[in-house]
Amino acid sequence: MWAVLGALALCGLGMLSWSDALMAVGKGFDVYLFLTGMMVASELARKEGLFDYLAALAAKRAAVVLTPAVLAVAHVVKAEKPLPYLYICAFIANAASFVLPISNPANLVIFQDRMPTLLSWLSRFAVPSALSIVATYLVLRFTQRRVLTQQIESHVDVPELSTAGKATGYGIVVMAIVMLGASAFNVPLGFPTFCAGLVLFAAVCILKRRFLGAHLAEISWAVLPLVAGLFVLVEGLQRTGVIGDLAGVVRSAATTIPAHAGWISGAVMAVVCNLINNLPAGLIAGSALTAAHAPTPIASTVIVR
Repeated sequence: MWAVLGALALCGLGMLSWSDALMAVGKGFDVYLFLTGMMVASELARKEGLFDYLAALAAKRAAVVLTPAVLAVAHVVKAEKPLPYLYICAFIANAASFVLPISNPANLVIFQDRMPTLLSWLSRFAVPSALSIVATYLVLRFTQRRVLTQQIESHVDVPELSTAGKATGYGIVVMAIVMLGASAFNVPLGFPTFCAGLVLFAAVCILKRRFLGAHLAEISWAVLPLVAGLFVLVEGLQRTGVIGDLAGVVRSAATTIPAHAGWISGAVMAVVCNLINNLPAGLIAGSALTAAHAPTPIASTVIVR
């Protein structure tokens, strides 16, 4: 709501023309497709019992997978203090958000049309990703060590997974392969992700012999106008010179202190992400990096953030 109101205020107060605002909304088209495909697949997994099934398996094997499944795990094992499990999932997911180009929508908005191919991405981020995950795990293991000794249920019944639930699971695997293939061949991720999610939804509808409108109704569609509003706000920053000023700072740092510009940019980005969330921060940073024609090391540290 606030992102959309902010975008409308820019136009209503004459700080940005309506045509420029529409053009800015159009810049996010690939991101909208990507998010839609991912949200459809996630909602199918939730509604068809895949998360509950994974939760029971995770509880039996003491594994942590996917935030919705972790919520179910904490419920299944009757944990009196579920927050440590959620902390682990949230922080590890954040630490692993740059393992692959498809791991986080922020990756798309930071690199925009300069997204590296999959092999180039892995050569650049595989080692930092592994170090980030291990460091996060060790810190959480230490800080949550007392709470994790709480008593939990050791005998957990694994629910039977329906045919539609199995199809959803296999479909998500295929979807991941399609997305990785698109990344490997330098194809924008939005359209393949959207198509894979649409095909998966259609397949589950065919299996259940009915249109699953209720599934679509429960998707968090508000994410899309949020992102659209953010694109307009960033366009406003572009038109008022803020993005240009940031780009100038990046260019200056890359020229005067090339050995330190990367880690300084990453540190600043980390603070900003915690203040305003990583998606708007990524949009602003991505625009500034593009305008500055920032070298690869700086863009890479901003992704790691």
